[in-house]
Amino acid sequence: MKFASTKDPHTEVSFREAVFRGLAPDGGLYHPVGAPDLGSVMAGFGGRASSAEIGAALTAALFGPEISGDAAQRIARRAFTFEPALAPLDGGAIHILELFHGPSCAFKDFGACFLAAVMEEFLMQEAAKAVILTATSGDTGSAVARAFHRRANIDVVILYPSGRVSPLQEKQLTTLGENITALEVQGSFDDCQRMVKEAFVDPQLSGSLRLTSANSINLGRLIPQAFYYVFACTRLSAADRKKGPVFCVPSGNFGNLTAGVLAWQWGLPVRRFIAATNINKVVPEYLESGVYSPRPSVHTLSNAMDVGDPSNFERLQAIFDKSRDRMSGLIEGLFVTDDETFETIRGVHAETGMFLDPHTALGVCAARRFRASESAGDSQNEPVITLATAHPGKFLEVVEEATGSRPPLPESLAGVLNLPKKSLVVENTGAALKAFLLEKFR
Repeated sequence: MKFASTKDPHTEVSFREAVFRGLAPDGGLYHPVGAPDLGSVMAGFGGRASSAEIGAALTAALFGPEISGDAAQRIARRAFTFEPALAPLDGGAIHILELFHGPSCAFKDFGACFLAAVMEEFLMQEAAKAVILTATSGDTGSAVARAFHRRANIDVVILYPSGRVSPLQEKQLTTLGENITALEVQGSFDDCQRMVKEAFVDPQLSGSLRLTSANSINLGRLIPQAFYYVFACTRLSAADRKKGPVFCVPSGNFGNLTAGVLAWQWGLPVRRFIAATNINKVVPEYLESGVYSPRPSVHTLSNAMDVGDPSNFERLQAIFDKSRDRMSGLIEGLFVTDDETFETIRGVHAETGMFLDPHTALGVCAARRFRASESAGDSQNEPVITLATAHPGKFLEVVEEATGSRPPLPESLAGVLNLPKKSLVVENTGAALKAFLLEKFR
């Protein structure tokens, strides 16, 4: 498989080159050239196939011969040491795809751990070093920090908006130290993302450092997120799998949804996707009106989705040839308010004892609304798979306020609470980031 920029589809690069560049030189995002037919590969997975087995087979099918079968096995075994799980809700009308069983207890562990394993494989071959530059609105930073901590020949710099991530999220990305540096930006996530983009196209930085990214703008993190959509389908009944599920995806920067659409392009039978956002609803508005109007993000309870100009919208446009009609034919956009999110956390816990984080609760609310709507059509009686993007323990304050109970913390979360924070405060300018990078790494 080859890859090209969303801004220039005529210049193709290898997977290795796309991974280490992160962002294309013209400022576009690398995107697959064409869509391989992997339907027979995906249909061959049994109901007990593990994440590592699925990941190894798809990695070899997508990236061979650039990544050999043996290398694909090594990468998948190192990356996928944890499994998703499906939990029923509303009598099985909704399935919760739990993606929070990895080291940082968020769905982004899948992409971050795969990218770390891929870079480790490539860098061992080259005997080279790299600097990873990543902006986070919450879970990306902790997932990247955990996945790359103590990796040889790799330094990581994480930018996060001051005061706009949960206390536990901040602890996860600021307490590791060593090869992980956290920059606390005086601004929003959109500022962090802009600073990262400016760094990648700065000629002085690109000439001095080997910069790459672990955001969902990096293909090495985006593509493996498609694998758990395949995993989810293997756990459905034969009848439901044949008809194809509806996936409800809590969406902020839209990498998660884009990965699902890629899986659909490759042959995974999916009836429909629901793009569930908070009031930062620029994509649902586009799907309704055909007008894309990015704007500054607004802070919400589902803070990892507080994105006013989603980067991966470029990739979605590339997939659908910039046709709103084609995109809306597969994707329905729904937005959920903070009040609705809070009430869903409270209600689900009161009904079932299940704790939901704000992002997953938003997805459940959107899934219920979809099932009750006329647009559901034939899908109204089919289960909807809602992606559970983070462990509720990562949002203790909100979840406890809504339920009156404190969700139990896994050890991987509880262990960081008393560790000292290590971060550097920087202005929200590209110049401030550039000065830091040149001083620390040149």
